[in-house]
Amino acid sequence: MSSVLTNSSSAPAQPASQGLGSPAAAVQPLGVVRLAVDCMGGDHGPSVTLPACQAFLAAHPQAELLLVGLPEALAAAAHWPRCTIVGASEVVAMDDPVEVALRRKKDSSMRVAIQQLKAQGEQAPRADACVSAGNTGALMAVSRYLLKTLDGIDRPAIASVMPTQLGGYTTMLDLGANVDCSAEHLLQFAVMGSALVAAVDGKEEPKVGLLNIGEEVIKGSEVIKRAGELLRQADAAGQLNFFGNVEGNDIFKGTVDLVVCDGFVGNVALKTAEGLAGMIGAILREEFGRNWLTKAAAVLALAVLKRIKGRVDHRRFNGAALLGLRGLVFKSHGSADAFAFENALNRAYDAARNRLLDRVHDRIIATLQTMPSATEAGKPADEAGASGDKATPVVHAA
Repeated sequence: MSSVLTNSSSAPAQPASQGLGSPAAAVQPLGVVRLAVDCMGGDHGPSVTLPACQAFLAAHPQAELLLVGLPEALAAAAHWPRCTIVGASEVVAMDDPVEVALRRKKDSSMRVAIQQLKAQGEQAPRADACVSAGNTGALMAVSRYLLKTLDGIDRPAIASVMPTQLGGYTTMLDLGANVDCSAEHLLQFAVMGSALVAAVDGKEEPKVGLLNIGEEVIKGSEVIKRAGELLRQADAAGQLNFFGNVEGNDIFKGTVDLVVCDGFVGNVALKTAEGLAGMIGAILREEFGRNWLTKAAAVLALAVLKRIKGRVDHRRFNGAALLGLRGLVFKSHGSADAFAFENALNRAYDAARNRLLDRVHDRIIATLQTMPSATEAGKPADEAGASGDKATPVVHAA
């Protein structure tokens, strides 16, 4: 027997009458935000991360950076203003197994960067958020091992965004951290995702959709139907703005602000979208290059094609949040260039400045207070431990 959310927090709960967008639930932004950056992670390391950090600092005068990595590789940034170099002697490679990152490379730039989010004795954490382009499975496993999950959260989830035809984007989770989920886990994802959208996009009551094979409440697996019931209860209690079931095409229509699904479905949806975008790009290049007439047409259409590319450029949406941990960790795409990595820094900065961690905690506590207890029927096998068994899919943080 288990409750919908595990209430192990000693913090006082918000009164149920406060609702999502009430003044009592408002939080004051941080004045100065300090990010810990794993400068060695990803396919390119400092050749990408350092220029991105420099551009980020120029655009954010209230930000400070802890640049983590091999001191000799970060020598160029030694005298940058608002920067501190934190030395690390090892690097987690993109193909390193989770066990290597977790148990052998204990002084890796990834691990040291995450450690900056932990309080050391009576000393407060040195950083408000961490950003890495390193191995996704290793990042999730090390983050979970060092930071642990928030009270009331069983499993962390990966959240990122997809572009929509409305010119904005839809946030989606989970994208690969948990391949098997119960209805209660999906409710937790919805609560965490709502806090993320509220912090980063300023939408205090984001519309939440449950990804399904149809809009009708009778469709879907038993887990999905049970999750729909819990989400409707949370909506009635004023803890979520639940739109209802959504289908795959709603992700790109912008029907809702947040789409909730398990990590298996989310990862397949993400990779399918990436594959489709790549195919359309290849077809356009092939057809416009077919002969001199089509090449001339391409020149005439160049301005339109550039605008289309800009609207769907995955680099603009880089930076996936690892939600549910006792610290803010953001994952950049491993192959990100400087522009993409800077956008990951921007997302981490916005989340930390708008106190995403506090928002997740407050929403979880409020949901715990208002949601009735429920039995987790058909709960999947035990969640992955610190070894990161269920954090192994390499998720592209589009």
